[in-house]
Amino acid sequence: MTSTDSSTTRTALVTGGSRGIGAATALRLARDGADVALTYVRDEDGARAVVKEIQSYGRRGIALRADSADPDAAPAAVHRTAEEFGRLDVLVNNAGIGVLGPIGTLTPADVDRVLAVNVRAVFLVCRAAAGLMESGGRIISIGTALSRYAGGTGSTLYAMSKAALAGLTKPLARELGPRGITVNLVQPGPVDTDLNPADGPMAAGQLAATALDRFGTADEVASLIAYLAGAEAAFITGTEVTVDGGHAA
Repeated sequence: MTSTDSSTTRTALVTGGSRGIGAATALRLARDGADVALTYVRDEDGARAVVKEIQSYGRRGIALRADSADPDAAPAAVHRTAEEFGRLDVLVNNAGIGVLGPIGTLTPADVDRVLAVNVRAVFLVCRAAAGLMESGGRIISIGTALSRYAGGTGSTLYAMSKAALAGLTKPLARELGPRGITVNLVQPGPVDTDLNPADGPMAAGQLAATALDRFGTADEVASLIAYLAGAEAAFITGTEVTVDGGHAA
């Protein structure tokens, strides 16, 4: 692969990039000048719409169908991105699922599915990306503020799965640091998306927990991710960055 420098177009892979924070991130990285691949599972129309908008910025964009629950599919998307674009500079681990409910109602199948997508897939994708990236590479995972502070009733499985990302981020940053690759974890608070709308049935408690008395937007989270993906964040690694509207204040 060609070394990442200012004269070369950077490339990115955003998992789960067909909607929400993933779509906002893919578009922000494209506006900042990157060629962007994104993965999706079922929302093919959404993925195509994001790719079309990426291309409207004069950047290359591709949508790759990849179920993160499949241990082969997600790492394969990393290699397909590098093959298509000739390199991989930025990986954003955004794909994730949440199965909520009292602990007594969660089945072994629920546990297996959530851990497969939210933990195993992230590890395998990071492993694949680490084998391809050169100096200047960026690995950014998306967690949740619920894994750092008291979450709501029913979030045990989801919060546990996202908490594992901190345990991956810090040692991986140490391992890849000598190669000039940074690894960071973004911890969003309540964000207005299709899966967690600001006017939804679970919104009131989340809203009350923020200092700003509002939900965040996907674009606000994407702006932080884009910063961590850029040259100005070259000295930031192995850390958790919270974007939660003062949820933890």
